[in-house]
Amino acid sequence: MTRKYIDCREFPSEMNCSVAISADTEKELMEAAVQHAVSVHHHTDSPELRTQLSSLFREGSPPAEHIK
Repeated sequence: MTRKYIDCREFPSEMNCSVAISADTEKELMEAAVQHAVSVHHHTDSPELRTQLSSLFREGSPPAEHIK
């Protein structure tokens, strides 16, 4: 099983979010990413949001420092 992650540092935002989330399964990562997107970035949980988030998943673990 390959670990997956999503990293807010890759996407410029007004709040300069530095959160990176990783998990062993896509399902677990999706739930954590949706909770973060809704509670921190004020998105609405929708099928469109979930599709957008899943397209941003990467394999492995997030780097310790943001690489631009």
